[in-house]
Amino acid sequence: MAGSNINQPLLDQLPKTLQNVDSRRRRLRRLKSAPMPEFVPGEMNGIKDDQSLPRYESILDKLHPSFRKVILYLVIYLTIGTTCFYFVQNQIQGKKVNGVLDSVYFCVVTMTTVGYGDLVPNSATAKLLASFFVFSGMALVGMVLSKGADYLVEKQETLLIKALHMRDKVGPSVILEEIETNKVRYKCFVITATLVVLIVVGTAFLAKVEKLSTIDAFYCVCSTITTLGYGDKSFSTKAGRIFAIFWILTSTLCLAQFFLYIAEFNTERKQKELVQWVLSRKMTNVDLEVADLDNDRVVGAAEFVVYKLKEMGKISQDDVSLLLDEFECLDVDQSGTLSTTDLSLAQSS
Repeated sequence: MAGSNINQPLLDQLPKTLQNVDSRRRRLRRLKSAPMPEFVPGEMNGIKDDQSLPRYESILDKLHPSFRKVILYLVIYLTIGTTCFYFVQNQIQGKKVNGVLDSVYFCVVTMTTVGYGDLVPNSATAKLLASFFVFSGMALVGMVLSKGADYLVEKQETLLIKALHMRDKVGPSVILEEIETNKVRYKCFVITATLVVLIVVGTAFLAKVEKLSTIDAFYCVCSTITTLGYGDKSFSTKAGRIFAIFWILTSTLCLAQFFLYIAEFNTERKQKELVQWVLSRKMTNVDLEVADLDNDRVVGAAEFVVYKLKEMGKISQDDVSLLLDEFECLDVDQSGTLSTTDLSLAQSS
């Protein structure tokens, strides 16, 4: 009884201690991310903006700014390239069907590095122009891959998620969560389906319009989208070259984007395996010593989270150091905590 009376104060304090720890844990779980200024998906407007006033916008106004920029650069490139190659069309040899159409077709084939060989420059001026436009075209293709193509795939990805949950009547928050969870996987699904459709359409068109056999048509499609461009099979009719202008641009970019997403998918899979290994690995005394950032022989929740994030490869020590430097700059009174007073003093100084 005496021992129990001695330990009674400690027992009385235990619930308060546990309550404080629990409140700290809840605070950490309630931490909000910084606002993302550009992530306001336009495709969700149909769900959450039904009550808004109607706005009359052109097609270009509805496009993403980065996609509008890509379209503008592409139009400028094709306009200048077509004009230049039109004026030197007599210095380009090969099978021709129409002056303007051949110039656009040759510009697209040059930009995408397909290079069939059905139209080739045969003068110094034409060769220099082709050399300039192939390099500038490759730079434009890189820009399209980084902005325009990714934007289109993300819109199709959102439509795919909506179709999958059509009967569930879920809200935009559920769709956003689904997109963020399996983003790369859905991108791979969408780009693969798009690539298959382009291959089938190209093969059917070559077989019907260019009068190629099914094997030759498929062979021409494969040599085109991989930019091999052997040249023994190509688009030689007027209708074929009109189709090729749009199809070559779309299919070559689609294949390049496909390989980018496959590489991204493999990287994400390895990252998830690393995260799973980190979460399943048992902590040791050595880990506790490393995680103890302030050397007080106790690892708090924040120190534990930082240590685990570093193990997962999501942050590095350099990232932590930069953030600590920023914290010290904002902590004007050197109290180890930030307040509105600290922020006011830091901004005024």
